[in-house]
Amino acid sequence: MGNIFGHLFRITTFGESHGGGVGVVIDGCPPRLEISAEEIQVELDRRRPGQSKIVTPRKESDTCEILSGVFEGKTLGTPIAILVKNQDTRPQDYDEMAQKYRPSHADATYDAKYGIRNWQGGGRSSARETIGRVAAGAIAKKILKQFANVEIIGYVKRIKDLEGVVDPNTITMEQVESNIVRCPDGECADRMIELIEEVRRAGDSIGGVVECVARNLPKGLGEPVFDKLEADLAKGVMSLPASKGFEIGSGFAGTLLTGSEHNDEFYIDSSGNIRTATNRSGGIQGGISNGENIIMRVAFKPTATIRKEQRTVTREGEQTTLAAKGRHDPCVLPRAVPMVEAMVALVLCDHLLRHQGQCGTLKFEDADGN
Repeated sequence: MGNIFGHLFRITTFGESHGGGVGVVIDGCPPRLEISAEEIQVELDRRRPGQSKIVTPRKESDTCEILSGVFEGKTLGTPIAILVKNQDTRPQDYDEMAQKYRPSHADATYDAKYGIRNWQGGGRSSARETIGRVAAGAIAKKILKQFANVEIIGYVKRIKDLEGVVDPNTITMEQVESNIVRCPDGECADRMIELIEEVRRAGDSIGGVVECVARNLPKGLGEPVFDKLEADLAKGVMSLPASKGFEIGSGFAGTLLTGSEHNDEFYIDSSGNIRTATNRSGGIQGGISNGENIIMRVAFKPTATIRKEQRTVTREGEQTTLAAKGRHDPCVLPRAVPMVEAMVALVLCDHLLRHQGQCGTLKFEDADGN
């Protein structure tokens, strides 16, 4: 019913924003991987609310508990269950929203589909559901790092009309985490923070773009038809709350070029490897990774729940207005960064296992006996 993601590395998330807790069950994780709750907690701390003055003030430690699948610090190859209990719930803040639909939120569509919804903080449609994704993403990141030293780094590229200058080929996690907005361009980050604070004071919200790079990914990952690597990446990140657009490589800007301008010409590097002189393909050609850095961008809309009064309707179809209460991010971008990284890691880890299963099972010798 849409709560499961992945093929060989498969996750099922569960829980609602103001329920007892949220979490994830991970199936297909290879055995004997060393993992701890502390390692997972590092990623959850990057996602958690209340971490700075520009995010929601909801106070949650988001402390994770590993309930199964790990023994003496290593994965067993059996399902891994991770739970994060909700602590700072205030369901009374949403009493008015039990009857009034928030504009551009999931309230009306959930009612249309199910005829019932948890209106406390949006329930399942809340970004709090992404805790399970980020926890699972921490494990997927470790698998990728251990197998091929794959690095996945996301950062805020743009907020409203403020765009940072960032080189995805050299960016470091330390640069990303050097400020609360997670934009490695320090000067632009300061202006972004000022803008977010200004918008918060006005009771409004703004959106922007997260860019993400995956480096050192092996060639050959991805399936050539329906499960193209970029298609699965698009599905993964576009399943995140508030996401509204996806680009990879040159993206929409590539439509302004001719084929001769856009094509990535091949050459042989000093190690004898086939490389591309440019990377407008974004590291994927024909749906399969080509060994270059995978570079993608995800657009996020302004947060739907705002304190400004807006016109809306009730469940009974009556015209009314709503100035939403509750605690919400004036801009989702800073906390969306670890969410994007997690979804990218889940897709790449799944495709790594699929590739190994199909193409790495049988070993053949070439004419030279290799």
